[in-house]
Amino acid sequence: MSDVEMIALQEKVAHLTRVVEDLSDVVAGHAKTLDVAERRIEALMRRAAESELDAGGTVPLADQRPPHW
Repeated sequence: MSDVEMIALQEKVAHLTRVVEDLSDVVAGHAKTLDVAERRIEALMRRAAESELDAGGTVPLADQRPPHW
């Protein structure tokens, strides 16, 4: 393998390494965003269930699996 080919391969590896690192950062950011969104949704569901119960409704069963599962 010539020096030119070796340098070209090293450049490609460096570029691909950078792309993988960038994508990893993006995925980590998305994971954090999803975690926050999930916590907010759970809190909103709890509030909605409490409001429904306070308004004289029944205990919400939306989070329970049907008996045939």
